[in-house]
Amino acid sequence: EEEDGGGGGGGGPKGTTYVKSEQDALLANLAASAASTPVGRAVAESPMMAGAGSPEDVDSFWELMPSLLSSKFPRAKDEEWERLAGFARHSLDPSLPLEEDIVGDEWRPHEDMHAYMPGLGPREPFLDPSRLELCTLLTENIDVIEAEYEALVEDMTKPGGKDRFQSVTSMNYESGWKTLVLFYNGHRIPDFPYHLCPVTTRILESVPLGGRIAGFNRQSPRSGIPLHSDGNNMWLTCQMGLKVPEGNGAWIRVGPETRRWSRGECLLYDTTYEHETFNESEEEERVVLHVDFFNTLAMTPLEIDAMRYIYGMREEFMKAEGVAKVGAQIL
Repeated sequence: EEEDGGGGGGGGPKGTTYVKSEQDALLANLAASAASTPVGRAVAESPMMAGAGSPEDVDSFWELMPSLLSSKFPRAKDEEWERLAGFARHSLDPSLPLEEDIVGDEWRPHEDMHAYMPGLGPREPFLDPSRLELCTLLTENIDVIEAEYEALVEDMTKPGGKDRFQSVTSMNYESGWKTLVLFYNGHRIPDFPYHLCPVTTRILESVPLGGRIAGFNRQSPRSGIPLHSDGNNMWLTCQMGLKVPEGNGAWIRVGPETRRWSRGECLLYDTTYEHETFNESEEEERVVLHVDFFNTLAMTPLEIDAMRYIYGMREEFMKAEGVAKVGAQIL
């Protein structure tokens, strides 16, 4: 019996011989099958792929993605891929028109949209937090979460402690907003002291984290985030008040609506609407627990799993191509 499957260190089970031509045939069959799926057709028909004049013009990431998705989710039916196919079309051709509920809404700057899945239905600036178990869990555990936050801050002051607050963007830095990041791009942070915040971590990991941040946000007195919008319609943002200035003196405006933070209460909102914040206090900072996550109210489990897979593969693809830092908005 051959020890390594026929020579050359194939790494397969004993007695298994790998033949390159057979592997190539399997890959070709997978690619052909994937090409007939909604995502495969969307990729093949996009101007970037169909009109590519040379191999260098082809988006190699999206060229591979239909086969990778078919292999990862072999039981998914064609009808389950339709909105994901729409996402692929818009990713490959940003000039495609968006739906009227975005284009026709003066509060949603559609020119900022960079990651878009059509067909997710009507939207509103603020959503009812009682619709999500996440918000219920956060509110029920406010005292524990606040104690864990204080433990993390205290840990930074110990000898050799590390200041883990950072500005996620230059806008945040200039606006007096810093974040104690627990998750970045949906991943845990290496060497983070998660043992100091087990309940917070468990609750945050109960939702499909989006490709930005989850953590504790501090807003300095008399400062605020300037007006902006985020261009991903597949995410929602939840913030729970942790340390709120006296008189609930800190607010956020999302679209035409303004809400104030209260300790232990969640604000659930859609950041494709323009939004801004301000802390009115002269002395007190405002601290909220912030989490970006895939919209479980509008997307199916398959769509969310597939998007997390796409984001993860895109991140690995960019790293393999030598991109030193993969930002929060990777698609």
